[in-house]
Amino acid sequence: MRKPRYWNKAKSVLSKKDKVMKKLINSYKDGALVTRNDVFFSLCKSIIGQQISVAAANSVFSRFEKSCKGKINAKNVNKLSSKSLKKCGLSRQKVRGIKDLAKKIIKNEFKPHLIKKMTDEEAIEYLSNLRQIGRWSAEMILLFTFNRSNIWPLQDIGLLRAISNNYKKKYFPPKTFLKKLYKKFSPYCSVATWYLWRSIDDEPIQY
Repeated sequence: MRKPRYWNKAKSVLSKKDKVMKKLINSYKDGALVTRNDVFFSLCKSIIGQQISVAAANSVFSRFEKSCKGKINAKNVNKLSSKSLKKCGLSRQKVRGIKDLAKKIIKNEFKPHLIKKMTDEEAIEYLSNLRQIGRWSAEMILLFTFNRSNIWPLQDIGLLRAISNNYKKKYFPPKTFLKKLYKKFSPYCSVATWYLWRSIDDEPIQY
């Protein structure tokens, strides 16, 4: 899995613009944003991870993967009964979301390849038409699957916590300050987000 083309340039730009970023970039020399390039897999992971802890999400996901016999794709998920999905630890809404997604991909009603030509906001809107996918999940897909360079997911609790810690701001950080950072970090907000996450969680997140 390769890091995005813009990664090294982004690191140098962010380091020059911001002292905190410079410190974080120097502290975490290993790893970078990478992509699985598998929209269905990542959407399932994102639905499963909603509103539960990372540890809980990981254990539900590994049971889900087992029930798909190690191959998470629309065909395999479509074959699974709602009952067997619930046994993995999924709520009724999440089961419906995942089943609905599998059907839409099989019927060609959801076309992930179209996203490449869309702006970030158009893509967020398109993804948000899926059941159980809101703005946060759509942003995770743009960040982790499509490696878009300027995603600033302000609904993400981890990002807000990391900003509070690193910039000595109260929790939640003031909206004006978040806007100021967005302007400062653009067009590389995704890279800034990744480093801020690293500062509170040693394992790089992957969807």
